Amino acid sequence: MESDYILEWFRFADNDLLSAQRLTTFRPVHMQLVCFLCQQSVEKNLKGFLLFNGIEEPPKIHNLETLRTMCSEFDAQFESISEPCEVLSIYSVQPRYPHEMEILENDMRKALDYVRQIRDFELLSAAEKELEQEA
Repeated sequence: MESDYILEWFRFADNDLLSAQRLTTFRPVHMQLVCFLCQQSVEKNLKGFLLFNGIEEPPKIHNLETLRTMCSEFDAQFESISEPCEVLSIYSVQPRYPHEMEILENDMRKALDYVRQIRDFELLSAAEKELEQEA
């Protein structure tokens, strides 16, 4: 798989995180959209890692726990991000529709903390750096 293609997944993940952070500066804050973008960022990071490890096409799913489990097959350290993936998975669909779930500011802050934690996860960072050196 081409390094540039895989790097694109990591770049899209970064853009989702940057967008989520930027949205917190607007009033009113659209907390549901921030949480959705946090979930999307992690999803793209995990799929990028799968591509990096030879998966030809990432599964077309949004469940971060399933994606994390797949990544754990390449490195057991992915177990350490189980809780953030579980929490962020709930933001894949429900926040995009009215009256599906109530998101409070504390939920949004936790989602932002979790996405940053996963973004800084050593294995994801190492994969991205290796790809950048190849490109």
